[in-house]
Amino acid sequence: MASADKVLYTPAYKDVALAGIYEISKILTGAQSLERTLGAVIAVLSSFMQMRRGFILALDDDGEPEITASSDASPKPNGAKTLLPQKVIDHIVATGVPLVIEDISTHSYFTGTAYRHLLPPMTKVSFLGVPIKVDGVAKGTLTVDREWNNKLDFRLEDDVRMLAMVANLVGQAMRMHFLIARDRDRLIKEQHRLEKQLTDVRSMAPKPSPRGKSDFILGESPAIRTLLQHIEIAARSNATVLLRGETGTGKELFARAIHENSPRAKGAFVKVNCAALPESVIESELFGHEKGSFTGAVNQRIGRFELANGGTLFLDEIGEISASFQAKLLRVLQEGEFERVGGTKTLKVDVRIVCATNRNLEEAVAKGDFRADLYYRINVVTLLTPPLRERPGDIVILAKKFLEQFTQENGVDHEFSTRALDILANCAFPGNVRELENCVRRTATLAIGEEILESDLACWQGCCLSATLWKGHNNLVGLHPHPQAQPTMPTVTAKSKAPPPAPPPVNESELPAEIAAAANVCADHALEAMERGLPHECPAPDNCPVVHPVKSERERLIEALDKTGWVQAKAARLLGLTPRQIGYALRKQNIDIKKF
Repeated sequence: MASADKVLYTPAYKDVALAGIYEISKILTGAQSLERTLGAVIAVLSSFMQMRRGFILALDDDGEPEITASSDASPKPNGAKTLLPQKVIDHIVATGVPLVIEDISTHSYFTGTAYRHLLPPMTKVSFLGVPIKVDGVAKGTLTVDREWNNKLDFRLEDDVRMLAMVANLVGQAMRMHFLIARDRDRLIKEQHRLEKQLTDVRSMAPKPSPRGKSDFILGESPAIRTLLQHIEIAARSNATVLLRGETGTGKELFARAIHENSPRAKGAFVKVNCAALPESVIESELFGHEKGSFTGAVNQRIGRFELANGGTLFLDEIGEISASFQAKLLRVLQEGEFERVGGTKTLKVDVRIVCATNRNLEEAVAKGDFRADLYYRINVVTLLTPPLRERPGDIVILAKKFLEQFTQENGVDHEFSTRALDILANCAFPGNVRELENCVRRTATLAIGEEILESDLACWQGCCLSATLWKGHNNLVGLHPHPQAQPTMPTVTAKSKAPPPAPPPVNESELPAEIAAAANVCADHALEAMERGLPHECPAPDNCPVVHPVKSERERLIEALDKTGWVQAKAARLLGLTPRQIGYALRKQNIDIKKF
């Protein structure tokens, strides 16, 4: 067998090498994928070189083979990666120079490898490998092996020189593919960003309000949605509407929503706060007066009923008007007729009446403070405005809106932290939306930084006194105080681990009717609570003669902590205490805080 240094260099080598490089250059300038391009290159290379097997490996950023091309007729998946010794690949990539092994059967890189086991017996095989560089960094390898059979025409150094030229062309092609792939990824990301931006713009664009003309009312809770549906239905007719709810629930806004969704929307919406007007003035405000009808009446005055002709008149706090004026109001509500103060001419108006009150009118009628006939006249369509504690999901929406209004009015830049919004969402707000607005404005005014933190809130500082309002909270029919709000936490010495027994029914003959009825209501409520496994709370504690077992301070603390997942701040709000007070109570009762 002839050795490599004895093979003569012939001029035919130049022609073969030139033809091979020309064919490879045409392949590399094509528009195929990199994997198919490298496969075509190794196929052309095998036809121009007297080689036994050849491989091209393209490495990823971690140095692992990403694309493989083999000269085998039917290459297996990742054949080059599993067949070529890793030591050979690492050597070529690390050194960045060609690797020439005259006899792989005696070289340590191939000892015990599959590559060596596939060699023909009693045959000398040489191995040649060159790096494929991209921007001066080895990003792949081009390797061939050659079987010595005394018929070779070229020397190994000539083969290395040709492989190096091919590797340079392949490196340039790989660089172009990498640049194109990077630009494609950048364009895809830019397209996704623009699509997202377009989606955000479309979502911010004004959309037809699902609430008709009530989009000025903020809230997405089921209670608000249900109320707005009832308003939309009630607004179609001219029936009198009575809005009932606690103070600060936005009854005036809902009255405006009734007007805006009614056929009278193009007419006037006139509002009167009956509680803000003294009895001597309210008649003149509503009905008007003639010139000279009383001292100071220097001109004729048009009343609110006349101003609202063809539109809607909103009588807020109607439960506060005096008994003498109730009779005068009843006539105009029934007949639509009235006379101005000091006048004799009867005027007729077409007005839609919307009333509002936070009083218990049924109780007022029973006590004689409110006329029953007027009650029946205004209580045609009754709508209950939900308190803020029954729609906690709307607190965040309202708080952000109030803060936005504050920043626009005062030229500041404030925003709530996530923790501050969580604390607000868990507050009961006995003053409802009005109290929430005042809380937001107070907090924004006193906030130190641009971001409003939980430490800026009055309840977090222990100086929010609204919880004490629950003790004398207005007990409106159909609207109950927050069941978990307690202004104080009584301290008792009696401890009872067993559930308290239901109080027995009370004989009505032994007690006054009012007290006996309250006691039986309490007994029925306790029995129902025991059957459902719920805690019993007396519905009429002021008139109930039944002695109810009282939980100890320790039991109340543990119960509140269990309800709030052992979060002290939430348990403090549940008990109407400040965080400092509940911390002192926990230390006093020697209660260890559970950690989850």
